[in-house]
Amino acid sequence: MAAKLIPAGEIIAQLSSFGVVPVIRTSTPDLALTAVEWLREAGIRTFEITMTTPDAISVIRKLSVAYPDLLIGAGTVVSAAAAHEVIAAGAQYVVSPWVVPEVGAVCNEHGIACLMGTLTPTEVASALSAGATAIKIFPASSVGPAHLKALRSVFPGVPMMPTGGIDASSIGEWIKAGAICVGAGGKLVDEALVRKGDREAVMQAARQIMAACERTRNELAS
Repeated sequence: MAAKLIPAGEIIAQLSSFGVVPVIRTSTPDLALTAVEWLREAGIRTFEITMTTPDAISVIRKLSVAYPDLLIGAGTVVSAAAAHEVIAAGAQYVVSPWVVPEVGAVCNEHGIACLMGTLTPTEVASALSAGATAIKIFPASSVGPAHLKALRSVFPGVPMMPTGGIDASSIGEWIKAGAICVGAGGKLVDEALVRKGDREAVMQAARQIMAACERTRNELAS
């Protein structure tokens, strides 16, 4: 049974409060489930399960049922069919790596949050026209925080989540540039560490990036 859908605006508010969205992209479903379990123990409360992970639908369904307190999203969703699938499996938000109007249409039909990948002002405008609730800046490491700050100057009310190459050492600059949260993939979800069973290293990386996010927000609030 699919989870009760949370209104799109509330999802974006929750993502903003969490600050860090681990992007789970592994070579097996078991590794994905293990990574989520360890990161959950470290205090992470949301996860983007990418459709490039084998049997991603099953992973989303299992997590949605086992952990109703977590916010489970689906990433790399690039078709209307895939959007319908992940929503039925329990995904509470949908992320596309580029602008996919048919995904936006499905998400809007269900009232679910949709984040679309962009890099330029034209792409941001296209994503918003296609129904995006928020914008994913991807690949973030290719442009840097100054790029996000510039985009926000012309899209001041649009929530943005940079993703790609972000870790504890760089998250602060992204938050200062106006990111509501960041997507953290390989820098946080290191499959090699998960595969060899290094639970403590994975949990430590999670604690470090969350602490860095919190420090920056406290600095900005003071």
